[in-house]
Amino acid sequence: MRLIKIAFIFTFVFISTSCAELQGIAGSIPGQGGIDPVMIGNGLRQALDFGIDKQVSKLTQKDGFYKNPLVKILLPEELQKVDRTLRNIGLSKLADEGLKVLNRAAEDAVKEATPIFVDAVKGITFNDAKNILLGPDNAATTYLENRTNQALYNKFNPVIQNSFSKVGADQVWANIINKYNTIPLVNPVNPDLTDYVTNEALKGVYTMIAVEEKNIRTKINSRTTTLLKQVFALQD
Repeated sequence: MRLIKIAFIFTFVFISTSCAELQGIAGSIPGQGGIDPVMIGNGLRQALDFGIDKQVSKLTQKDGFYKNPLVKILLPEELQKVDRTLRNIGLSKLADEGLKVLNRAAEDAVKEATPIFVDAVKGITFNDAKNILLGPDNAATTYLENRTNQALYNKFNPVIQNSFSKVGADQVWANIINKYNTIPLVNPVNPDLTDYVTNEALKGVYTMIAVEEKNIRTKINSRTTTLLKQVFALQD
């Protein structure tokens, strides 16, 4: 789902700031005296918009996590031995299904991210905008992560718990763990899969935003609008 009306939010923030502050920020960018700070903010907004719309939205689709090697959720260390053991006794299909349903739950949860990103963008300041523009390739992503990580965790965690039921993950993993725990000489396991998948889903979200941000910063042909070309030329 598209990140709705972020442009309006940025415009409101910029209009609410004094002209003196705008010129101070603009004048502090090397070699760009008099550059329009509203344009800088709008360019950053557009870059974040593209990152969320083009990349994070992919994660909400079927196999958005499972078939994306950058963000595919693998098993936690304590369950890797479970996976190996099941495969060794001929239960590879069950092991594959267990991994798939974890990724399905993450895909379901990421749909909840958009409103939280909107709230994060509301709080951006002109100093933030300057630091983001002149910062490293993931500066905008880091800004979002610092301001949304806890809120996203709180939103994702119950969604993933519900998704486990919806996609059948709870039943699959109950079956897997029960089978494993009945194998002679193994130590029983009972992992907190909700917490684990929540954190892995968060990593996936920020990874994909960072992918788009880096493309825009480092590849001129990824700046597909006049605004992106103008603004990110300032940090080349």
